[in-house]
Amino acid sequence: WKDTKVKTFSSQLKISHVHEELEALDKAVNDFIEQNDIGKVISVSDTAVYDGVAVRLICVVAYE
Repeated sequence: WKDTKVKTFSSQLKISHVHEELEALDKAVNDFIEQNDIGKVISVSDTAVYDGVAVRLICVVAYE
C-alpha cells in the first residue's frame, strides 16, 4: 500500500443543474486519471454531504 495515493474531488450540486454537475465531476475524475497516466485505480467512492447550506458531492479516488 505504500504506493497508494488518494485524490479528492468535490462539487456543489445546484438543484437545477444536477445532471451537468455530475457530468463535470465525472469528467474531472477521468481527466485526472488520463492526464496523470494512472494505470491502476483501486477504488472510486462518492458521497453526498449537506453542510446546512448546500449539497456537495465528494468523490475520492485511490490509485497507484
